Amino acid sequence: MAKICHRRRIAVFSTVLTAAWLVGIADSFTSAPPLVREFRFSGRLQATKAADDDTEEERNEKMEKALKAMTNFSNKYISTTQTKYCQDKSIAAVVIKGLAEHKVSLGTPLCPCRFYEDKEAEAKDGYWNCPCTPMRERHECHCMLFLTDDNQFAGPETNISIEEVKDLSGGFTK
Repeated sequence: MAKICHRRRIAVFSTVLTAAWLVGIADSFTSAPPLVREFRFSGRLQATKAADDDTEEERNEKMEKALKAMTNFSNKYISTTQTKYCQDKSIAAVVIKGLAEHKVSLGTPLCPCRFYEDKEAEAKDGYWNCPCTPMRERHECHCMLFLTDDNQFAGPETNISIEEVKDLSGGFTK
């Protein structure tokens, strides 16, 4: 009997944490749903001030790591949500590159397809951090990175390689 109660408490606690994270109440690493938690920048929403002081080699190394993480995240999220990439894979490549750039400069993958008065504040708010709230709630991706089957621009692709992202997005630039 004690085990059943304990399991129920864990299930309720997990549900509450997930709901709190989705509405932005909880922003810690441990409260993110497993899929998102796996790809967050260790849950830290801190701007990387030293990124401006990095050498070109250090920046490229950070971008390479972030690009790999965001590509892996995108491929995993596509398979989990049963969505697809756009017919024109260069759109997905440019968006993934933008997410990686924000991950390096802001510490979180802020949507690169929007204008922000204050990027750091938006990153901390979390609403437009990929996957953004509209995508998580309604499967609506403003960037056209994750498209549902009924979208006229959805292609057959559910995977993109890091090499494709680099080639189609024009490589690394500052």
